[in-house]
Amino acid sequence: MASTPREIIDEGKLGGWQKAALGMTILLNALDGFDVMSISFAAPGIAEEWQVPQDVLGWVLSMELIGMAVGSILLGGMADRFGRRPTILGCLSVMGIGMLMVPTATGVEQLSAWRLLTGLGIGGMLAALNATVAEFSNARYRSLVLPLMVTGYPLGAFFGGMIAANVLDAGDWRGVFYLGAGLTIAAIPLSYWLIPETPDWLADRRPPGALQRINRTLHRFGLPQAGALPEAISQEQRGSLSDIFKPPLLSRTVLLTIAYLTHVTAYYYFVKWIPKLVVDMGFDPAAGGDVLTKAMLGGAIGGGLLGVVALKIGIKKATVIALAGAFVMLNVFGRAPQDVAMLGWIAGVTAFFSNAAAVGFYALLAMAFPPHVRATGTGFGIGFGRAGAAMGPALAGILFARGLDVATVSLIISIGSAISIVAIMLVRMTNSAKAT
Repeated sequence: MASTPREIIDEGKLGGWQKAALGMTILLNALDGFDVMSISFAAPGIAEEWQVPQDVLGWVLSMELIGMAVGSILLGGMADRFGRRPTILGCLSVMGIGMLMVPTATGVEQLSAWRLLTGLGIGGMLAALNATVAEFSNARYRSLVLPLMVTGYPLGAFFGGMIAANVLDAGDWRGVFYLGAGLTIAAIPLSYWLIPETPDWLADRRPPGALQRINRTLHRFGLPQAGALPEAISQEQRGSLSDIFKPPLLSRTVLLTIAYLTHVTAYYYFVKWIPKLVVDMGFDPAAGGDVLTKAMLGGAIGGGLLGVVALKIGIKKATVIALAGAFVMLNVFGRAPQDVAMLGWIAGVTAFFSNAAAVGFYALLAMAFPPHVRATGTGFGIGFGRAGAAMGPALAGILFARGLDVATVSLIISIGSAISIVAIMLVRMTNSAKAT
């Protein structure tokens, strides 16, 4: 019979409030998707108003991605120290301030600073959301709920893009950030209401009244009460960052970090530059936003279907196939005709494969590390991957500024997905690493 909070949740059914809490994490990740992509929707208007050269614009597009990398590693640790819930609420507040201040910027330097701040909040919240989803879900549905949470990101960019296109038609680029700020600030009280502190964190850290707080959450979820706290975990059992750099985990850490980093470098070049490239072809900013919106829809579908395919052939093979498709389609995009309708279809298929591969990495990272260092290994890989995400748009901006065309830039950056395939194929996934 289940007795610990973890066993009670693992063996229980998903109740209404539990589903609501998990659903809120998906909505928060969707909000992240819109907040990150808001600069892409606004980029054509910013470049035109301030006459921003392409190499500088590439760094502007990368600033919140740099913030995400730092936030994931630094602020993500706050979720382990202070709790999942306060970290989520604090990072939402940082995101709201950053989004609200962007329209007040009078130049590229101020704009970049506020985007960096926004990225810090997003990175910290994503790290906290990953832990929250894993700890709120039961054993039966955990492998399904995590991909759904990740898929919320392109869904947020898709639906946000539909709204942003209308905002751009009705006004200037600043309205996109006011929209994002309003949605972010509105999510704070909703998250406070729907997301309690996770029983796992309370049982691990044992603040005053931990058992009472755990049982309040279990009661809210419609689950049995815990009679006592589980045996405390010793420091030796907790694991540390250094453990993932010791054999046999060292090779997995290095290879999967390289694989994720090189792929998301290509992925974020693609999604960040779409609106500007469409405008450079002679179309208006709304058309660029529309093409990006179709890309986000394709990404959401690809991420959702990856789990279904993985059930048949395994997550490793499914991710490699998605990476191969991303490599091919990124080069097709680089040679796409100047036709908005065709660009939308090509962008959608490109994002279908690219985001499916990105979602696959979350599962690969979780499978590669044993339980005592699973969060550490996953956080390290994703954190450095986001550094790669920042490199993509910036590198493209430098290449464009040197006179290279879209086809050549796409070919150069797509090599990242090819490197990712090789790295994944070299990773050896052991049975002990797959244990839950």
